Amino acid sequence: MGEQLPPDDSGELPILNLRSALEERYLNYALSTITQRALPDVRDGLKPVHRRILHAMRLLKLEPGQGYKKSSRVVGDVIGKFHPHGDQSVYDALVRLAQDFAVRYPLADGQGNFGNIDGDSAAAMRYTEARLTDVAARLLEGITEDAVDFRDTYDGEDEEPIVLPANFPNLLANGSNGIAVGMATSIPPHNVAELCDAALHLIKTPNARTETLVNYVKGPDFPTGGILVDDQASIINAYETGRGAFRCRARWETEDTGRGGYQIVVTEIPYQVQKARLIEKIADLLIGKKLPLLRDVRDESDENVRLVLEPKSRAVDPVLLMESLFKLTDLESRISLNLNVLTKGAVPKVLGLGDALREWLDHRKEVLVRRSNHRLRHIEHRLNVLGGYLIAYLNLDEVIRIIREEDHAKQSLMDTFNLNDVQAEAILNMRLRALRKLEEIEIRTEFDNLSAEKTEIEELLSSDQKQWDVISYEVKDLKKAYGENTEIGKRRTSFESAPEANLEDIQTAMIEREPVTIVLSEKGWIRALKGHASDVDGLTFKTDDKLKTWCHAQTTDKILLVATNGKVFTLLADKLPGGRGHGEPVRILIDLEEGADILDMFVHVPGVKRMVASNLGNGFIAEEASMIANTRKGKQVLNVSGDVEAKIFVHADGDMVAVIGQNRKLLVFPADQLPEMARGKGVRLQRYKDGGVSDVKFFKSEEGLTWTDSSGRTYTKLFDELMEWRGERAQAGRQPPTGFPRNNKFKG
Repeated sequence: MGEQLPPDDSGELPILNLRSALEERYLNYALSTITQRALPDVRDGLKPVHRRILHAMRLLKLEPGQGYKKSSRVVGDVIGKFHPHGDQSVYDALVRLAQDFAVRYPLADGQGNFGNIDGDSAAAMRYTEARLTDVAARLLEGITEDAVDFRDTYDGEDEEPIVLPANFPNLLANGSNGIAVGMATSIPPHNVAELCDAALHLIKTPNARTETLVNYVKGPDFPTGGILVDDQASIINAYETGRGAFRCRARWETEDTGRGGYQIVVTEIPYQVQKARLIEKIADLLIGKKLPLLRDVRDESDENVRLVLEPKSRAVDPVLLMESLFKLTDLESRISLNLNVLTKGAVPKVLGLGDALREWLDHRKEVLVRRSNHRLRHIEHRLNVLGGYLIAYLNLDEVIRIIREEDHAKQSLMDTFNLNDVQAEAILNMRLRALRKLEEIEIRTEFDNLSAEKTEIEELLSSDQKQWDVISYEVKDLKKAYGENTEIGKRRTSFESAPEANLEDIQTAMIEREPVTIVLSEKGWIRALKGHASDVDGLTFKTDDKLKTWCHAQTTDKILLVATNGKVFTLLADKLPGGRGHGEPVRILIDLEEGADILDMFVHVPGVKRMVASNLGNGFIAEEASMIANTRKGKQVLNVSGDVEAKIFVHADGDMVAVIGQNRKLLVFPADQLPEMARGKGVRLQRYKDGGVSDVKFFKSEEGLTWTDSSGRTYTKLFDELMEWRGERAQAGRQPPTGFPRNNKFKG
């Protein structure tokens, strides 16, 4: 209770401090949720509701191989005797224990409709039937032999086990999920044969490292199969810390459809992914044109999963198509590991792989000792009784006389033959028909056999090594029953490395490829018109605004914007505003500094090189790929300061460079005199007394230098005819040839 305050003068009930009362009550609620609902016990891997279901089914004699009983009967016993909660929640828990696509090793054998991988619900409990599986029988094995403690049920009328004996590593084999107050658990299922190998190694080497255990437990083994694509280092780290995640992908293959065509068939989907919802998601992406490489998706599943993915054309790379699907859909799922469990039945703790297995082995040892002591007590009792039988056999006539004639036969037997109470009671309870079978040789044989067994048990209880030997034998027997050569035991989830697919190619594969025309106005308004427009002069703009530049592109292209402050910004063509209206200000899409303006715009072409230069005439060559920016802030390429601005961004295609200044001097020099760099101020292209650079053009020496005047006429000067303008970088140059445009541009 909370802190009590003194009662008021009226003598009524004491007043509680609200804060302390709420804190205490909320703490009690949180602890109850953690221990009684959400977190599994590390020893048997079960939450209370599952443990109560199995216990109730055992009491109903629903052992493997026996008949089924209605699920409603099971649920009724569970909520009536052990678990006073809603019947639907209990039935849902029972259903999950029977679903072979949800539980790696089902604990309930269901008959009827128990749901499916599409996410459809099970039939009502009055229609379905259930019984225990062999795995559940192993979890319950020895429960009647004082293997575990029992406690009173909620109403005190019955008893329930605190934990099950658990001759099965259920926590890791079947996994668990739960959300408590302030903590959660998420444990994926694993392969029992691998867990047994790791447990056997732990018995021999208790301090084994996680790196060694991972050689046995390679990773989760999901009931729905799939492919794990994590690297070894991340798997080891997850099992070492008890926290991490695993990437599980669908299993797929290609099927030849003839004439060079193919289709992709998905045969396994990731764990806990509902197939119907997955197909619905893929269909939505198709309608939204987010999967341009995919034509159609079909579900051809029966008892086995079969999703058919039809590519847009036979030229589509199947790996690229699947990589785009893995990125956008639940065909790749991330399954978390949070090995948060109840240790010692009460303390929540995050364990590593080795610690979880050790807790299970220690529990198995405790169960072995308790069952051995229980058997020892039974043997001692039976030996005591047999001793009495032997005395009765040797003195049969006298025993009969005492029973017939003495008033207090029991006491007389005890006094005459020096018997104890148990022996005398056993003799008196013998049936007459047993007297003829009561032969000395049978009594002595049983006595000797039990004596030998008693000795073995006493030796077992006195030797820690012998106890571990017995546990090793049990683990080996378990591995034999659920080994790789058995249908249920063979590993379903395999391991592969994710193919090395180019991230840009994957992103491009998610965009519907369509032609667009990108238009930028003088005042910085940008838009993307559908199709490759041939007449952009007729476009309308806002008042006092006009066309600055335009380019043809595809929706899969990247658009590079060059700013006067030396930065290059990247825009995705498919994300640009549509052609209706005037578009949007480009400053909404990028963080363009005050005072800076857009200098040029062009479509990014992989492998292309550009020359960037300032108005003073300093420049260098850079690869376009190095200019790509993934953020709104862009990428600084040319370093400028003060009044210096970026002015030239031209295609660096050729072995010669022609530079003309504002002073109308032309210089031609080899392109290899310019450095290639990703960022910098650059080197001087041409020497000026005043002014700066006007235009730059790269050309191939075998083709010569061409330019166009204001009338549209094209002039060409062959390389040999350029002797008087050829020189070295940073020279002044000479007046251009006759016919060169008056605006000092190579395109008038």
